Amino acid sequence: MEDFLRYTFWGNTVYSWVFALGIVVVSLLVIRLFRYVILRRLKTWSASTSATWDDLLILGIERLVVPILYVSSLYFAISTLRLSPKADKILHILYLVALTYCILRLISAVFRRLLITFAARRSSQGMGEQSVSGLMIILNIVIWIVGIIFLIDNLGYNVTTLITGLGIGGIAVALAAQTILGDLFSYFAIFFDKPFEIGDSITIGDQSGTVERIGIKTTRIRTLSGDQLVCSNTDLTNSRVNNFKRLENRRIVFTLRVIYNTPYEVLEEIPVLVKTIIDKQPHVEYGRGHLAAFGDWSLNFEFVYNVLSPDYGIYMDVQHAIYMEIIKVFKERSICFAFPTQPFISNESEGEVGGNDN
Repeated sequence: MEDFLRYTFWGNTVYSWVFALGIVVVSLLVIRLFRYVILRRLKTWSASTSATWDDLLILGIERLVVPILYVSSLYFAISTLRLSPKADKILHILYLVALTYCILRLISAVFRRLLITFAARRSSQGMGEQSVSGLMIILNIVIWIVGIIFLIDNLGYNVTTLITGLGIGGIAVALAAQTILGDLFSYFAIFFDKPFEIGDSITIGDQSGTVERIGIKTTRIRTLSGDQLVCSNTDLTNSRVNNFKRLENRRIVFTLRVIYNTPYEVLEEIPVLVKTIIDKQPHVEYGRGHLAAFGDWSLNFEFVYNVLSPDYGIYMDVQHAIYMEIIKVFKERSICFAFPTQPFISNESEGEVGGNDN
């Protein structure tokens, strides 16, 4: 048996191979025990709490510690063997690459979770993941570029020239893509300042619609006619945007015009009638009603009420019901609406009548 264990295979004894294999097997058993017992209990505990730091901690353990334990156990098991200098160098490089990959994934996952949490707290519709998608693309590019530079530096290469080249190249790209960078910074302004969010109903100039996607360069809006409007982020930040989603209630002002020969008693009754009609409607708060002006061809009554809902459909339903009821009541009481009229004045001359001077 001892002779068999001392038998040399690929530069290492059988005992060395068995010892390395034993390290791998024991490490895998310990890691699986940790993952399916301890980590699962930690997940159950974190799900019962309202804090987010414990979720980030468990995410870090699952995304970084567990993969690194797998890779490290395999690396140290192989390291116990006698390898050629070239094989040892390749093994070291592979280990650094795997370690860097795990760390970068962890950093990316932590940043993503922090941004989603930040965006969800500021978003009224909980669309945190959709709103950070563009920003995460930029962050991932930066994270992986920095991580690769650190990896190359740890492998013993001089990265000074590489960093200098990236700096010069970055300046050249910035000069060549000023418009794109302008839209990128406008995206940051939209993300942090939140003038509108995904799902908000907005108006830009003469276009109205619902925000569907906020990208790095453009924002897509579904207009009322059904087509998709694509606007650059710079145009949006430089424009006046009406955000109807932030509307808490709607103040409605409308005018009723009645004819001048309406009886005085009926004129006094009109504000009371309209107030009664408005008060019957749900989601409505009556403001005021007065005889506001003597028009050229009518007596003008002005009424104000508030719709206590930002929903446009509710506003239109209330307005429709009020107007229809006013028409019905005015018709029942023979109150005539005024419309533009002009008296016809006949100014016939003697010649037009058909007479003559003689």
